[in-house]
Parts: sequence; structure tokens; C-alpha cells
Amino acid sequence: MEWITRSCGETEALGERLGRALTGGEVIAYDGDLGAGKTAFTRGLARGLGITEPVTSPTYTIVNEYLSGRLPLFHFDMYRLHSADDLFDLGWEDYLAREGVCAVEWSENVADAMEDAIHVRLDKDPSDPDTRIITITGAELC
Repeated sequence: MEWITRSCGETEALGERLGRALTGGEVIAYDGDLGAGKTAFTRGLARGLGITEPVTSPTYTIVNEYLSGRLPLFHFDMYRLHSADDLFDLGWEDYLAREGVCAVEWSENVADAMEDAIHVRLDKDPSDPDTRIITITGAELC
């Protein structure tokens, strides 16, 4: 399905809707340019999971763990990785075994490991810097 959001708050609200629908064990694979709203969407996703900690980009840490919600959230940034092999070297299977939610920014860099993921594509609208076109496949939102 495709949604149009016209602010960071609306992008977060859509992420929150997805977070409420998750039951554990899901992988969310993000695709979108720098500044497209991946971290904003993840902030909302975290709220939907009941996470109370501030959510920040994992750019320099590769993964941020948030454990205060009804499910843990593992927020990955794969920008500096080159293949799924690099992801497995980080202990990917251990994160999956924890039955939380893995949200993966720059998922295209580890596409081989994202086959069964919920895919979230965020595109900037070239005519409006605040508008995003967000496509979600692999999950149903009410």
C-alpha cells in the first residue's frame, strides 16, 4: 500500500500504526535516500511498540537496542556494510532469535538477508520538501 505524509509527525504516526500491528520476529527493511524519513518512521514504530526511550539514528553504532516496550526493537544502519555476510558477522541470527523487531536502514546493502522482510520505501516528493511517498509491502495496516 502507498501513503502520503506531509510532515515528520505524519511519517512517525504511520510508523506507529505499523508498530502496533507487529507481534515479534518481524524484520522491517527500509529503502530510501538520505533524509527520506527512515529514522522518523522508526521513532513512530518504537512508539507503536510501547518504547519510551528516545530513538536516534544508529549511523555510528550500526545497531541501537530499545528494550522498554512490549517487544524489543533493534534498529540497524547498514550504510557501511557491503553484503549480507557482513550482517551475519554482526550476530544477525542472534538478534532474530530474540523475537523482537529488527528495523534495517539501508537494507539494500544486505538484500540477500531481507527476502522475508516487511519492506518500507520512503521517497521524497520533489515538489514539496516535507512530503513523503511511503510504500509498505508485506504487512497489513488498518
